[in-house]
Amino acid sequence: MIYVDESGDHSLTNINPQFPMFVLSFCVFPINDYISTVVPQVQAMKFEFFGHDMVILHEREIRKSAPPFDILLNEGVREAFMERMNGIIETSRFGIVACVIDKARFRDRRGGHVNPYHVALEFGLERVFLQLQQRGQAHRTARVVFESRGAREDRDLELEFRRIMDTTRMRGMRETLAFHCAPKSANSSGLQIADMTARPIGIHVMRPAQVNRAWDLIRTKLVRSRSGEIEGYGLKIYP
Repeated sequence: MIYVDESGDHSLTNINPQFPMFVLSFCVFPINDYISTVVPQVQAMKFEFFGHDMVILHEREIRKSAPPFDILLNEGVREAFMERMNGIIETSRFGIVACVIDKARFRDRRGGHVNPYHVALEFGLERVFLQLQQRGQAHRTARVVFESRGAREDRDLELEFRRIMDTTRMRGMRETLAFHCAPKSANSSGLQIADMTARPIGIHVMRPAQVNRAWDLIRTKLVRSRSGEIEGYGLKIYP
C-alpha cells in the first residue's frame, strides 16, 4: 500500500513566503507489516493519550497544539506524545519517496499554467514503481491512496493519475499502480503517517542547516541508491 499526502498548497499565484514549497510524500508499506504493526501501534497511542481512537493525527494541528491536540500545551505530555509518535515512525517498516518543489523557481521555469502537484505526482509514482519492480512486485496491484480534497479536486487528480498511467514508458507501471481516494473520516493510519512526513522534508530543503529532529528520523526512511544517495532516488528537489 502507498499512502500519499502533501504539505503546502500547489497555488502559484499566492505563494506563502514562510513556506514557499509544495511537498508530496509517498509512504510505501508492506501490507503484512502495516496490518500487524503500524495500525495497532497508532491505535494504541490514540487510546493512551486521548482515551479513544477517533482522533485524526494532523501535523499542522499537532504543531500548533490546536484542539484536540491542546493536551500538548502541557510540555510533559507533548514530550511523551512526540516520543511515542517518533518511535512508531522509527520502528515501522516503510519507505518514503518525496518530491519538493520550490514554487517561485518552478513558476519562473515552467510558467504559471503547469500544476506543481501533477509534476510531483508523476515523479513520485515513477520512483515508487521502480521500488516495487526491484522487489518483484510489478504486475501485483498496489493501491495508491490519497486523502480526498473535494469532488472536483478528486476527479482532477484521478484524471491526472490515469494520464500518467496511459503515457508512461515504464513497462508494467499501469498494471501495478491503482488509484484510490479516501476521506479524512476514514481515519487511515497510513495517511496520517504520510501527513507527519511531508512538512519536515520541506523544512529541511528550505533550511538544511537548521536543527530538524523530524527530518533526522524521516531521512532514514527515504529510498536510496545502492551507494546511499537520497537525492534523485527517494527525494526529488525541483527545479
